[in-house]
Amino acid sequence: MQLMMAKTNLNIKLFFLIKFFLIYFIFCSISFGEDINIKNNLITIGNDNAPIKIKVFSSLTCPHCADFHIKVVPKIKEKYIENGTVQLIFIDFPLDQFAFNASKLLHCLDKEKQKKFLDTLYENQNHWASGTDANQINNNLKNIVKNFGIDSSQFDKCLNNDIISDKILNGRIKGHEKYSINSTPTIIINEKKLEGSASFKNIQKKIEKLI
Repeated sequence: MQLMMAKTNLNIKLFFLIKFFLIYFIFCSISFGEDINIKNNLITIGNDNAPIKIKVFSSLTCPHCADFHIKVVPKIKEKYIENGTVQLIFIDFPLDQFAFNASKLLHCLDKEKQKKFLDTLYENQNHWASGTDANQINNNLKNIVKNFGIDSSQFDKCLNNDIISDKILNGRIKGHEKYSINSTPTIIINEKKLEGSASFKNIQKKIEKLI
């Protein structure tokens, strides 16, 4: 009788133990899936099925990146993105804390607002990113991003968001390891690093060879 009761108690304990681990596994799977969705939230321009993928590793405080975004990206869009040949993929590669903060804000926005915010940051880089005073630059960013629906409280939460911070830093580390990136902008065309300047002429030569 005592043996049967011991077996029953053991079975009950095993049941609850298995149940606990099953619930834990389901919870972790859901959480992990949500993290993956956030971390794969890349900013792109163009058709996902475009045969030519151009990755742009850039820092939001980098003047050369601003020149590329303002002068070269529109030409790529007109010549190759609108006809479905090219897709641009923007990947954060912050070179300083100010660029890191700006990247975090970029990824706190809804997807439909991200491209406009990216344009705004580059077009107004001289205004918001000038100087070395961290508080002033953060205030500049705060004034810009409030026009995109992020208030002061959300601003602070965004800058302290570990998931977004990890996403950006992991992307930077992987970019450096895979493509030996040390400066911005760095252009990767169909997984091959563009040598030479990031000019439209140089990029066009590479694209035409792939068409």
